[in-house]
Amino acid sequence: MLLRIYPENPDPGRIRQVVEVLDQGGIIIYPTDTVYAIGCDIKANKSIEKIARMKGLDPRNPDMSLIFHDMSQLSEYTTIRDNSVFKLLKRNLPGPFTFIVQANNQIPKMFKNKKKTVGIRIPDNSIVMELVRELGRPIITTSIHDPDEVIEYTTDPELIYEKYSDIAEIVIDGGYGRNEASTVVDCTTDEFTILRQGLGLLEL
Repeated sequence: MLLRIYPENPDPGRIRQVVEVLDQGGIIIYPTDTVYAIGCDIKANKSIEKIARMKGLDPRNPDMSLIFHDMSQLSEYTTIRDNSVFKLLKRNLPGPFTFIVQANNQIPKMFKNKKKTVGIRIPDNSIVMELVRELGRPIITTSIHDPDEVIEYTTDPELIYEKYSDIAEIVIDGGYGRNEASTVVDCTTDEFTILRQGLGLLEL
């Protein structure tokens, strides 16, 4: 299903409709503040494995990030090692960043690499923020790549629906997406390291 939701004023009924799919373990595609992404509820192991296989990742340890609604929800699933990390997150979120932080025991084992870290996002996008708030749990997230090396990311939700309607139960049409991914920042050592420069310009 291709479902139109306006980012300026997300319709509560349509948000609930998508959350019901998430709550039942379904896969959705949704806009963020960067590129369109595919994801599911953090507890939906079978769907996580399905997405991992689609992306060519190891289903037992997929390299995918988590979207949170706010800093308080983030603190339920991660361990912020000191005040400097907390301040960095507060300054830059919501925004087009993926921060690598320490995971705690609330995060499913399949998400923890040997370092027990996880990528976290709080996008500046009202649609996905409302979804996570209504669900009450984080959702896993990974970008929709385009096989075309020139385009890299598909920005048109209707084209995304044509390609992925067999995988995702709902593709949210929230308007055209961007063509640049998030900036990835490692916060697990004493010095913050930019692993990938994307859309976000880090404010230290």
